[in-house]
Amino acid sequence: MRQQRHGIRHVDLAELQLASSETARIINRDIVLELIRTSQPISRADLARSSGLGRSTISQIVEQLINENWVREGAMGSLPRGRRPTMVGLNEALVAIAVDIHPRQASVALVDLNGRLLSRWPVPITSDPAASMRLIIDCMQRIRPAAPQNSTEGIGISLPGRVNPTTQRLIFAPNLKWPEFDIKKMVESRMGLPVMMENDATACLMAERTFARMDGVRDAVLVAVAEGVGTCVLANGQLITGHDGMAGEFGHIPVDPNGPRCGCGKNGCWEVFSSSRAALRYYRELRPKGPVVTFQELLNRAEEGDSAAAQALTMQARWIGRGLRMIIASVSPSTILIAGELTAAWHRFGPVIEKEAADLTLAGSSPQIRPTHEGEIARLRGAAALVFQRGVRLTTSTAATGSASKRG
Repeated sequence: MRQQRHGIRHVDLAELQLASSETARIINRDIVLELIRTSQPISRADLARSSGLGRSTISQIVEQLINENWVREGAMGSLPRGRRPTMVGLNEALVAIAVDIHPRQASVALVDLNGRLLSRWPVPITSDPAASMRLIIDCMQRIRPAAPQNSTEGIGISLPGRVNPTTQRLIFAPNLKWPEFDIKKMVESRMGLPVMMENDATACLMAERTFARMDGVRDAVLVAVAEGVGTCVLANGQLITGHDGMAGEFGHIPVDPNGPRCGCGKNGCWEVFSSSRAALRYYRELRPKGPVVTFQELLNRAEEGDSAAAQALTMQARWIGRGLRMIIASVSPSTILIAGELTAAWHRFGPVIEKEAADLTLAGSSPQIRPTHEGEIARLRGAAALVFQRGVRLTTSTAATGSASKRG
């Protein structure tokens, strides 16, 4: 059989990073930690079998993870004969403070390394970012003592807007309507902990990748539907951030120039037709003398037989599906995830969204469309994942030559 030869692959010299033994060690560490996450409790011998790494290498990596506080030893395993193995699992005492900010309210929570919410508190939000962050910091200071001593890894913040990856400043949040403000600096100085910030859609996708099952999915888009519509793009296993972190703002692409005014200043953006606010507007138009309701109340009314509520939600679902054509045509994902309160009524939204997307697919099969089923919790878990990903990298990218990921 003729041996296949590697061809020439373009290497961007500006991003060049040669493979090294240290690179291999980092990759192996991440692989082992992910195996522990998905298979815990697990023995060192089973880790060696699953990873293909030598037992001595596994022992070294596990000891390193224990010393770094990511992993701890637990109960003894059982075998038909021979020495009983010591099982290892994630250190559940390690927590992150997670913050999810919305235009009117924020949530602050303690989240452990397995993604469990240990406590959760609401915080009111105003148009003044400094005053709002003081309220959030006060809540974090109250909630922090509930965590085991010296086990808080950091603070993750999910925001309804875009964060510049270089400056870590919020640069685009039309629904929040905050002027530019250094959130990271204020929180770090008051709390004495590292702060990671990200767009809420990106946080949701990180929650799915970190705490749920997305193995094998390398091309996906998450659409977060709330007061606005945010998106995050995963292409070939890499998050696409773009210039200044602004990639993926499909919600602010105009779909009808004669449509309502959007918070970004343009008319007829996709989000003014497909957001939760849009559904509430449809309901007011259909029932002008009806009560003022929240989106959750609108969902409840639809289930109780309110035809206007059901019609308003169907209109929202159709617009979500129609807008997905922009996403399908531009990045062609294999999977589209929908996050937000609407997922609680997926039996109502799912079929409508899927039909619209299928009818508008240009060629080939439609992507799989599924809900996250977690609503606001997904954003809080995603905010925690921002912190934990400092130790478990979301993606491992080796520029230049292919480094052996299973080198001892």
